[in-house]
Amino acid sequence: FIFSSLIFSKAIPSVVLPSPMEVIRSAISLWTDRKLALNVGYSFLRVGEGFLMAVLIAFPLGVLMGTFSRIKSMFSPLMVFSGYTPIAALVPLTMLFGTGELQKAVFLTIAFGIYLLPLFVRAIEEVDNVYLQTAYTLGANRFQAMNRVLLRVAMPNMFDAMRMGFGVGWSYIILVEMVDLGAGGLGALILNSQRIGPKEHIFLILLTIVVLAFITDKIWEKIGNWLFPYRGLKR
Repeated sequence: FIFSSLIFSKAIPSVVLPSPMEVIRSAISLWTDRKLALNVGYSFLRVGEGFLMAVLIAFPLGVLMGTFSRIKSMFSPLMVFSGYTPIAALVPLTMLFGTGELQKAVFLTIAFGIYLLPLFVRAIEEVDNVYLQTAYTLGANRFQAMNRVLLRVAMPNMFDAMRMGFGVGWSYIILVEMVDLGAGGLGALILNSQRIGPKEHIFLILLTIVVLAFITDKIWEKIGNWLFPYRGLKR
């Protein structure tokens, strides 16, 4: 209540914190002059590209690490090291690839991979040994047990990991798009609004990101319910 009163009473200058009405009135200029829809498309394509490449790498590696202890021992130090690495620190490191689309793709691939790999490994390792013992009793070899038992049982949890990871990607895209403001995207819009204004656009862009993350999460939820309908059954 006190915070809202300060906003409406202009106790805080609009340059620092615009009022809700100022933010609403700036929506038209953000949509038309700043081409919000086009920049949303840029960001969405980058998130999708980085996420897809990360899954193509982290998914098979996570399955192998969760299945074979030797492979896990080989990559565990790298996974632990990357887990403690601040994501923001990857931005200057990936600038070895320039500041264009390649740098953005490499950054997002690494960032998504760091997030997804431990979750994939955990999903495989959490499969109950009863399933494996039953498969081996029926004559399955290691590959068959991995393909027909581990993957089938762990897939719902791995899908949930991808769903959460895609949502987290909207925070990653802000970091990487602030490097090259000329390439567009929501991150570039935020930084441009901070530097040259209007600052009202910052709040609208943040709201746009929240709405996009919510919508995409609901789409993931619908796909998950379609792929794994048995999870919704009551015991």
